[in-house]
Amino acid sequence: MYLGSHISISKGYEQAVKQAHKIGANTLQFFTRNPRGSKAKALDFNDIKKAQDFAAEKGFGPLVAHAPYTLNLGSYKEETWSFAVDIIKDDLKRLEVIESSFVVIHPGKHLGRGEEYALNRIVEGLNRVLEDHQGRTKILLEGMGGMGTEVCYTFEQLKYIIEAVENSDSLGVCLDSCHLYAAGYDVKKDFDGVLKLFDSIVGLDKLMAFHLNDSKHGLNSRKDRHANIGEGKIGEEGVKRIINHPLLKEVPIILETPGGIDNYEREIRLLKSLING
Repeated sequence: MYLGSHISISKGYEQAVKQAHKIGANTLQFFTRNPRGSKAKALDFNDIKKAQDFAAEKGFGPLVAHAPYTLNLGSYKEETWSFAVDIIKDDLKRLEVIESSFVVIHPGKHLGRGEEYALNRIVEGLNRVLEDHQGRTKILLEGMGGMGTEVCYTFEQLKYIIEAVENSDSLGVCLDSCHLYAAGYDVKKDFDGVLKLFDSIVGLDKLMAFHLNDSKHGLNSRKDRHANIGEGKIGEEGVKRIINHPLLKEVPIILETPGGIDNYEREIRLLKSLING
């Protein structure tokens, strides 16, 4: 099983991988650049090589990158949409050097133009991004909670985008326990049923990463507010069912809970204690 958390790369990739190992993780997620902007650090190839060697030595699973929150491929504003396309294209090139397997993106918001408009706009953007992409890094559409004008809070919407994009082999999905619960999928009582439904609509072969977070709000709340493990509406027993599901055995599971690195270390210990056998 691959368990990790979000780790800052402000001090370099080698330091990030070592910090992840120190807190008991064997994978990690990092922002490709400033999460609220567009600035990206220059790549340090020596640092990257040291990080790769350390990760291989310690048996790390796939590393997960996350694009900035500010990107919106669903936007009707040409400048906003083009900016998102350019940033994701640049990130793919950088991540091929880092050898990150995945980059997670929040697909987008319709901002009043309607969900159908946003979904087609996202397809258009991803076709532009992937028109000449032949690398190994895959773009993972994050399933959202349906807050505000977010799209991709249903499995059907994720399916629509994946099937409509020409280079669909370069796409996958990252599910989030808090987002699923907010969107009305009962991961607390019936996680197995949620995965079976996902498989019937999208296909489990597309599930390539999982964000594990408790939820401050209840089922179908449409409110995306992460809580610490066991301190939200999903609860420790619900999380235990998720962490022990056999279909997540090879999927990187990433914590995005409040509290920073010390909390991540505590929660990784907790999660390991909840694993059966």
